[in-house]
Parts: sequence; C-alpha cells; structure tokens
Amino acid sequence: MSEIIAFNDLPAWCAAHRGRRLVLTNGCFDILHIGHLRYLQTARQQGDLLLVGVNADASVRALKGPGRPVNRDQDRAELLAGLRCVDAVSIFAETTADELIAQVQPSLYAKAGDYTLDNLPESPTLQKYGIQAVFLPFESGYSTTSTLAKARQEGDAE
Repeated sequence: MSEIIAFNDLPAWCAAHRGRRLVLTNGCFDILHIGHLRYLQTARQQGDLLLVGVNADASVRALKGPGRPVNRDQDRAELLAGLRCVDAVSIFAETTADELIAQVQPSLYAKAGDYTLDNLPESPTLQKYGIQAVFLPFESGYSTTSTLAKARQEGDAE
C-alpha cells in the first residue's frame, strides 16, 4: 500500500525523492470508477512517482454541493493509496490545488482532458513555478456525478 502523507509533511517526502520525475494530480475521487483508474494509470506513466492530492471533505462540499462527498476524505485517500499506480496520497483543504502545487513543486502536473490551460484554475501557479501541465485523455461516460444521478433515478423507480 502507498503512503498517505500529511500535507505539512509533503516537503520532506518530496526532498526524499528528489531527482525522480514526480507527477502530481488531484481531485475529489468521491466514488472511484474505471475512468479514475485509467486516468491515474496514465498519469503514473508520465513519470517515476505519482502523488495524488485528494480534496478534503469541506472542499468537496464547496465544489460539488450539499450531499457530497459520499465518502470521507480519509476513506478516499486510503482507497487511492491501495492502487498499484499510486505512490502517495495527501489530503488538501483548498478548492484548488494551488497550495498543493506550491508545496510539492512537481516535475509535471496531470489533469484530465476536459481541462485546458485556459480553464485550469491552477494555470497561474503552474506558470509561476515553471511546472508543465499535461492533459490526459478523458474517459467519457464515467463520472461520480452521473453515477450518483443514475443511482437516484433507479432508487426513485423502486
């Protein structure tokens, strides 16, 4: 199982792995699905290590609305840490990954292909630190929001 690293311990973890190509990605990962897995596997292939930032519960609520997250941040982090393609996980409090990026300063920042530099909130921070963004293929048809909507529909039909 991969490490779950406290946010404040990230600089020491990164220093211990200096010289390796560190890929950072982040998200809510509320209900893990095959789109998440394929995305994380592809992100890991971009470097030597994959660090996944997980939005804390309060930031998921701010981003996704009441009723979210379905799963607690500690549970989501543990689930991600159990994936072979993930080297480490850290929970962060903000709604954007700007502080996480500043703390880690990865070699590469990976996001799904539904983002571009123009609509990525972290673009100014990436530019400030000279960090390259890579946009990975988006697995259409897979999302936590659509999974929850389908579950609600099926629940209403009963």
